[in-house]
Amino acid sequence: MVQLGLQIIPQMSPDEAIETIRAAESLGYQYCLLADEGFMPDVYATLGAAAKQTDSIMLGPITNGYTRHPAVTASAVATLNELSGGRALISLVAGGSMVLNPMGISRDNPLTVVRETMTILRKLWSGEEISWQGKKFQLNHAQIWMGKQEIPIWLAGRGPKMLRLAGETADGAYMMVKADLSSAIKIVEQGSAGKDSRPLRIYVDRIAYTPDLLDEAAELYSYVVMDTPTRQLRELGITEEMVDDIRQAMAAGGPAEAVKLVTLDMIQNYQIAGTWEECTHAIHDLIADNDLDVFLLSVVSKGLEANIRMMKDIRKIVLE
Repeated sequence: MVQLGLQIIPQMSPDEAIETIRAAESLGYQYCLLADEGFMPDVYATLGAAAKQTDSIMLGPITNGYTRHPAVTASAVATLNELSGGRALISLVAGGSMVLNPMGISRDNPLTVVRETMTILRKLWSGEEISWQGKKFQLNHAQIWMGKQEIPIWLAGRGPKMLRLAGETADGAYMMVKADLSSAIKIVEQGSAGKDSRPLRIYVDRIAYTPDLLDEAAELYSYVVMDTPTRQLRELGITEEMVDDIRQAMAAGGPAEAVKLVTLDMIQNYQIAGTWEECTHAIHDLIADNDLDVFLLSVVSKGLEANIRMMKDIRKIVLE
């Protein structure tokens, strides 16, 4: 049976994020990933506090090798693993504009940055003293004080090289575009060919099953499509001309103008959306057709009560 988790973009107070994690655990969610977005509540302080107030849910950051040196990340996640009694994990991304642009950091050589970040994490989690030289990073007699750590590494990828890397080296492959899911899995499988085991197949979505959530999905679609790789645009049936139209609408009138170009079919290609019954059938088909291991619900700040209601609803939609 598929497992449930959360992906939290912490546009909320630390207390609300912690209460959301506690509620998720009580509802039977097995994973919680908190986005390391730089200017939102600090990911490690929040997860450390959540670790002391939970018992079973696995906890980890969604982070990158640009805003934090991988050695600093290795120590931080090892600390979280100690605080949680061995419940830490980490999901790596290549870095997004939401955090890199305000810091003036260029997203250069993302494949190298992600690959070397994974290497450094595993070397330092051996507990041994490490000296190592990469193209981007290096270690000189580095050693974390907490000893050997067993911590899963998930990798979020959209481009073919990143997806192939997930298959080669990650414990979990983290995917997020509904129409592209089966194609992405095939690329991950190319990377894991010949291995004894494959990475977990993880799909993240914010299921839109009410009119309000559909309106939110239409607005988010306008932002997402402008930052989507060409391969995924093809799977979505979106041309460069359509992307240009959305960009121009966004520049002229913001999201309110851009959503006029977004149809329900476009949303349903990107994510699970529609009536409760449509969403139930769609997610069950997606899980069965792609042999998914984990479904992550994407949570943004709509208030604690609203998010708890959503977690309850998604549990029913996905599991019942």
